[in-house]
Amino acid sequence: MRYGLSCKKCGKQMAFKIRETKCSCGGTLLVEYDLEEAGWTLTKENLKERDTAMWRYRELLPIHKKENIISLGEGWTPLVRLHRAERTLPLQKLWVKREEQNPTGSFKSRGFSAAVSIAKEHNIQKVTVNSNGNAGSALAAYAGHAGMEAFIFLPQDCPGIIVEECKHYGAHTFLVDGLIHDAGKIIVDGEKEQGWYNVGTLKEPGRVEGKKTMGLELAEQLNWKFPDVIIYPTGGGSGIIGMWNAFQQLKQLGFIHGDFPRMVSIQEKGCQPIVNALESKEAFKPRTHGVRSSPTGMRVPSPPDGDLIVSILRQSGGTAIAVTKDEIQQGKAALGSYGISSSPEGAATWAGLIHLIDQGWIRPTDEVVLFNTSHALKYLPWNQHHLPVIRDYQEWVKLT
Repeated sequence: MRYGLSCKKCGKQMAFKIRETKCSCGGTLLVEYDLEEAGWTLTKENLKERDTAMWRYRELLPIHKKENIISLGEGWTPLVRLHRAERTLPLQKLWVKREEQNPTGSFKSRGFSAAVSIAKEHNIQKVTVNSNGNAGSALAAYAGHAGMEAFIFLPQDCPGIIVEECKHYGAHTFLVDGLIHDAGKIIVDGEKEQGWYNVGTLKEPGRVEGKKTMGLELAEQLNWKFPDVIIYPTGGGSGIIGMWNAFQQLKQLGFIHGDFPRMVSIQEKGCQPIVNALESKEAFKPRTHGVRSSPTGMRVPSPPDGDLIVSILRQSGGTAIAVTKDEIQQGKAALGSYGISSSPEGAATWAGLIHLIDQGWIRPTDEVVLFNTSHALKYLPWNQHHLPVIRDYQEWVKLT
């Protein structure tokens, strides 16, 4: 399958490179496929015969050789309709996409299956990521499955169970005095000297492509229709970017027709750069000071391409909502009452749903999909890891 890179800002096209993620204009480079060639084998009929996993869409994933695919069975997560909730809320249909059913308990499995597969295809042996938690444990698992050495850098208040999960999969795991961007600086400072392959958000081409499969899968599960609204918890934003790209590709392939979904980003108050940009109607600005939100995947003060996220939300006719810690707890209880084990991120989508219904933004005729990106048990209070906390790359060097 032929594929290259295309800039989402200026449209420039270039050959595929695993460490090339930014165009000279500053735009993000995403993988672009020869969709005419893809359509020879990727058909609705052929999909009926394929495994129910993410790699069923292999023509739209950037791997040449099947033997390089690193998979733990990710994808094809349940799409559950909440009939009881529909009887109490003024909307037509409500679905929850249960990403907590992935192999590492979160949607991050998708991105790291693709990223680690690319790394294998290019003979990489040392991978690293800065993470608020679930990305770290997912990389640890997939690197372990591939026989690679993984280095994980987490904020010191990362949930203890996730820290233990990273260690369980055999990753070199480090806690950082700071937030996710502080952990990322350690990687950047040591990347060349250590020979690390950085699989942070939008630092390589695979993760957003793996996340894209959520959109491909959702459309297929809805019998090749788009829902009216998708509500998605947003930190780094690769899921929003990936799904929007998936929807464009499905249209070009002729798989689906009709209006695109209105995309909604949910953030927690205290770290809401996407919400601020939408409300101000100005260009995106990162907010790295005064962050007061909880240690979840939504706590990303400086997403790698906030402008692209904001442009997608605006283009789709969508919006962004910030919710409080209390509202997230209420959302967790609400989803739990419907049998859904929701992470804080997943619970935030419920809180956002209630706000949008109250505002009249969601209409009684709308069909809505919430994304539950991880399960509740990962966030139980448990801090027995006893790891030292480092401040920068030089301190890491001394420690190791």
